[in-house]
Amino acid sequence: MTQKEMTRLRVINQTIDKIITIREAAELLNLSERQVIRLKKGVLKEGPAFIIHKNRGRKPQHALSDELKNTIINLKKSEKYCDVNFNHFVDLLMENENIKVSYSSVYRILTKEGISSPRKHRKRKAHHRRKRMPQKGMLVQIDASKHDWIDGLPPFTLHGAIDDATGEILALFFTQEECMEGYFEIIRQIITNHGVPLSLYSDRHTIFVSPNDGKLSIEEQLAGKTVNLTQFGRAMEELGINIIKA
Repeated sequence: MTQKEMTRLRVINQTIDKIITIREAAELLNLSERQVIRLKKGVLKEGPAFIIHKNRGRKPQHALSDELKNTIINLKKSEKYCDVNFNHFVDLLMENENIKVSYSSVYRILTKEGISSPRKHRKRKAHHRRKRMPQKGMLVQIDASKHDWIDGLPPFTLHGAIDDATGEILALFFTQEECMEGYFEIIRQIITNHGVPLSLYSDRHTIFVSPNDGKLSIEEQLAGKTVNLTQFGRAMEELGINIIKA
């Protein structure tokens, strides 16, 4: 089991033990609530093995058979799914029909058939302040601030980490400017003194987010192209730590 899968299992177990809610788990894992519910049901039924990626060690099969394509088309045209948007349809295919396909595959199949995704016009919801996490270590806020911290000396940048649940300061580190070294150091302090957190909450600095993030066209996304993680992002992925961007 990879570090990422271990983190995912730990969060799902906390939903099973009713320590955190489905919504909180979805935020921590960067998944939809529907996906978290599916994972929870799977772990309850099959145990931890359900979390392990089913395709590990198998040769990937990208091509869908004509029979499967026709099944997807007929299901979407049926009364049961005709009013469901594509995103929801992908989830329902997995939950109800045991058909696991990507959104891009469903999009290509259905749009080629002349089927479009229904759109709902919803009233804009009022913004509510995010509720704090219920337990220490679930979410750690990280940031840096440049200031004249010491009289008579030039400004320094203070990198810091605060636990979202308790407000406890977990790590501090000074550098000349905001930099990756500073953030790696506070992560080292956190892990050494408090253990590996589930998630980090950061701004959209290029240390955390690639400059190309959000710039891919729909065609590029459907073709399977993705934006590479930053060096910091790759390191956090190896540790199983999810980064939530503000």
